[in-house]
Amino acid sequence: MRAVAGGFVAGAVALTLVATGAQAQTSSEEYTATIWIDPDGCEHWVMDDGAEGYMDARRTRDGGAVCHRSEICGVIPSDQLFVTDEAWISDAAKSDLMNFFRSANAYGFLIYGHTDARASDEYNMSLSQRRADMVASVARDSAVQVVDVKGFGERQPRAQGNSAAALQQNRRVEIYCIR
Repeated sequence: MRAVAGGFVAGAVALTLVATGAQAQTSSEEYTATIWIDPDGCEHWVMDDGAEGYMDARRTRDGGAVCHRSEICGVIPSDQLFVTDEAWISDAAKSDLMNFFRSANAYGFLIYGHTDARASDEYNMSLSQRRADMVASVARDSAVQVVDVKGFGERQPRAQGNSAAALQQNRRVEIYCIR
């Protein structure tokens, strides 16, 4: 089962599985009734009997669920939030971020960290994840819903090349608002 933002726990549910022969088998499996939003903005649910579906009955012409729209609502250069090779945020930057999250008028947020390519891929993946986690922590402290947090390291550059300007553009945290 996927990680969820909230929900309640249901007890063990006995399932009866009917085999193709005359014999029936019974097993016990536990389901947690929950609601969550995937990074694409679609609300999903699972009931205590394991049935799963979309929260919204509205459908597109091809039968898919009508999902929340997400758009980049903030791109913060990492240089404004973080000291080189660090993942902590100053109190002033935390205050600015909290004001941003509280005033964004979004259902939830996707937070993605990025780095430049000056270190190893492994190091950059770790640093970008720690930075995205830090911004997500500030968002949660602002009492908003964080749907997804990922670090992409240097794998999704905004600018090509090794100039100071290109490297600076690639060091960023992107915040997507789900509306």
